[in-house]
Amino acid sequence: MKLKPGWLLLLSISAGVWSVPIDRNGGNQEAKEEVPEENADTGLYYDRYLREVIEVLETDPHFREKLQTANTEDIKNGRLSKELDLVSHHVRTRLDELKRQEVSRLRMLLKAKLDSTNTQSLQMDHASLLKQFEHLDPHNQNTFEAKDLELLISTATKDLENYDAERHEEFKRYEMLKEHERREYLKGLDQEKREREEKRMQELKEKHRQHPKVNAPGSVAQLREVWEETDGLDPQEFNPKTFFKLHDTNEDGVLDEQELEALFTKELEKVYDPKNEEDDMMEMEEERLRMREHIMKNVDTNKDRLVSLEEFLKSTEKKEFSNPKEWETLDAKPVYTEEELQRFEVELRDKEEELRRRAETLRQEQELLKERGKALEAQKREYQQAVLEMSQRQKEQQAADGQPPPAGPNGELQFQPETHKPEDKEILHHSEVFIHAGHSV
Repeated sequence: MKLKPGWLLLLSISAGVWSVPIDRNGGNQEAKEEVPEENADTGLYYDRYLREVIEVLETDPHFREKLQTANTEDIKNGRLSKELDLVSHHVRTRLDELKRQEVSRLRMLLKAKLDSTNTQSLQMDHASLLKQFEHLDPHNQNTFEAKDLELLISTATKDLENYDAERHEEFKRYEMLKEHERREYLKGLDQEKREREEKRMQELKEKHRQHPKVNAPGSVAQLREVWEETDGLDPQEFNPKTFFKLHDTNEDGVLDEQELEALFTKELEKVYDPKNEEDDMMEMEEERLRMREHIMKNVDTNKDRLVSLEEFLKSTEKKEFSNPKEWETLDAKPVYTEEELQRFEVELRDKEEELRRRAETLRQEQELLKERGKALEAQKREYQQAVLEMSQRQKEQQAADGQPPPAGPNGELQFQPETHKPEDKEILHHSEVFIHAGHSV
């Protein structure tokens, strides 16, 4: 089931559940047929747990009713969590089961982490270790309580608010790594080849910059282009309200992040083509994110990460809608400074050096094991030779005494322990122990 926009603000999973459209103006609207939508992962490490909890809560009529009437502040301040005490027993039982499964999963993650770091702990304090996970109450590992829902909401809110910033940082590191590899590649060429390659790279960069003008996201020119080329409608009949309803694909009364980003495809195609060597698709996705953030900053006035029809129509009345500033694409300026690149390269060198040290340590340990194996094999051969020599001496002694060597039922040689000298017994004992140990190795 689809969640109310206030809930979507916090959890960003509008495309991940089933949908019954909600009238944001409070009017009575007939429930439309529920249609499953494409699942969009939030990127959170507890994404599955988050979704399953929401889906179970949505099956309870009382909680669903409270959710539909709750506002963003009710969800943020934990007031909605108190309604958990009123849900049905079946729902509470299912939530308890989900929490136990999540605790079990986290324990496995902790064990894997401890094993990978060679940390030995005979008496592992799971309650203490689980405190590092903020999306559930670690002190109660068996039942799902109001505090669990409150923690899940607050943690998801905080994590999702930082999600875009983390994506930008990952992209910056990607760009710095690309530039670092370019410079290292050029260093390995002779002067003539380096000059030729630098010229080729510069030509590709210039070719990428020679793209059509990109309209500012959310401007009348950008929306009219979608209206005409994507929707196939007459640009002279452009109507903002109709446009909004056309692109509110799940008919929930708002444009979420996925619906907004779908509007930028035509603009991005002006700059990026996967067939062109000079066009980087990672840069295209960063450009898409920048466009979406631009609209959210200028249109999403209540900062709930959703654009309502009212917000959308108000944005069309602004001066920027008809006369926006020219949109600067990523190729206009680098996303990092030279100082940031230098720090990044130092970090890379430190990591490479650490990897080399670890590889050398492993190589030395492997050599040591080989040498120990050779030494053990040589000792084994010495003891086997000692056993053969001892057996030969015994046969010679028996022959000198006129006694035939004892034999078993199949003619094999049998030893009589009582006739052994003390020093022979000791040699025999050590040889048998070593041979057994050698087989074990």
